[in-house]
Amino acid sequence: MFNDPVMLSRLLTGLTLAFHIIFATIGVGVPLMVLAAEYIGIKRKDPDYILLARRWTRGYIVTVAVGVVTGTAIGLQLSLLWPSLMQVAGQTIALPLFMETFAFFFEAIFLGIYLYTWDRFKNPWLHWLIGIPVVIGATASAFFITTVNSFMNSPEGFKIVNGTLTQIEPLKAMFNTATPTKATHVIVSAYLTVAFILAAIAAFHLLRKKTLSAAETAYHKKALRLTVMAGLIFAFSTALVGDFSGKYLAKYQPEKLAAAEWHFETTNEAELIFGGILDEQEDGSYDIKGAVKIPYALSILAGGAPDTEVIGLNEFAKEDQAPLFVHYFFDIMVSIGMYLAAISALFILAFRLKKLNPYNKWLLRGIFIGGPLAIVSIEAGWMYAEIGRQPWTLYGIMRTADAATTSTAVGPMLILFSMLYLLLGTICTVVLLRMFKNNPVGKELADDHHTRGEAMFADDKE
Repeated sequence: MFNDPVMLSRLLTGLTLAFHIIFATIGVGVPLMVLAAEYIGIKRKDPDYILLARRWTRGYIVTVAVGVVTGTAIGLQLSLLWPSLMQVAGQTIALPLFMETFAFFFEAIFLGIYLYTWDRFKNPWLHWLIGIPVVIGATASAFFITTVNSFMNSPEGFKIVNGTLTQIEPLKAMFNTATPTKATHVIVSAYLTVAFILAAIAAFHLLRKKTLSAAETAYHKKALRLTVMAGLIFAFSTALVGDFSGKYLAKYQPEKLAAAEWHFETTNEAELIFGGILDEQEDGSYDIKGAVKIPYALSILAGGAPDTEVIGLNEFAKEDQAPLFVHYFFDIMVSIGMYLAAISALFILAFRLKKLNPYNKWLLRGIFIGGPLAIVSIEAGWMYAEIGRQPWTLYGIMRTADAATTSTAVGPMLILFSMLYLLLGTICTVVLLRMFKNNPVGKELADDHHTRGEAMFADDKE
């Protein structure tokens, strides 16, 4: 393996994507949460929400800086490690790659203006309006780059004649069949993940309530309510989009869905397999042991009806099948999504009923755990998406083995980039911890920033 440039290229690219996706997800989701907090703060004339927006923005700036480095690394690795892929991509799907860069610059410009103009407008709504282009830029950036990945799953907008690309249609390549479900799933799941990361931070502080003042407790409770409500909305939105994604796979990439569900024989009334262990028999077939089997669920996922026929994995040649361990990535992604929906619904229900305490320690612990679990779900989802497409880089057109470099220098690159990501991760963590440790909420609730926030609405209150 350590002498195989294809495997090393996959490892390095996978490592980079696994590291980058954390910062990319934060980069997509935080601007929306900042905008929501500032909106509520202005609408309710509540400086606590304004402070929430300020503090989230500070952390966001640090993660953006790291995301730029890792995003640049991905661009470099695509050219060096996957030259055959980029030869095709450069002629067919270059438009969204360019547009993603434009969207990032658009976001960065307005982010700078947004940061500089805090407290500089008499009318606070003007500052809030500047945040809208930041959200648009961040979301557009995710959309454009996801269309490239969608193209890899559904390569369209060109023809190959005698080994030459012809009849290239950049817009058709960009808005390919996979784009609607994949782009929507990526964006909504990013919003969900960030909502729970921020909720986990609030829950963590509330679990230490003995050290909090009344003002700090009120501040963190507001943060928790906002983030968990957003989490509930995005959890159910992600589940809905996930259902559409399942139907897309059943129609256009049936072997990927079959690998995820260990569905070997084509049948209707197909059951959904959760967990379990595969036991390979002497004749090459598999026996599934210890799994939870949900009747009709896979047919419903694939076609919306219990009698939908679902194509089995045995319909495809062994060399065209994805590794069967992707089943576990799929299970992890779905299980965590269900957990996030359940824990957020439980909190909102307890909050609305009044008789129950939504801030009890067990519920807070459950929400706190949801933060890291949401990140795990994002990672598992991308692993399923990429490994589940194997052995193809461009589905049905170019195999991964044909797309990779033949260079023998990939091993040293893997070591160097691993060290870089370890360094970046450490620096980012230390900077964020020190930033908020040196400027605790209690201090900011009492200092000039919070006072200015109250003064912002003084005229309206008189």
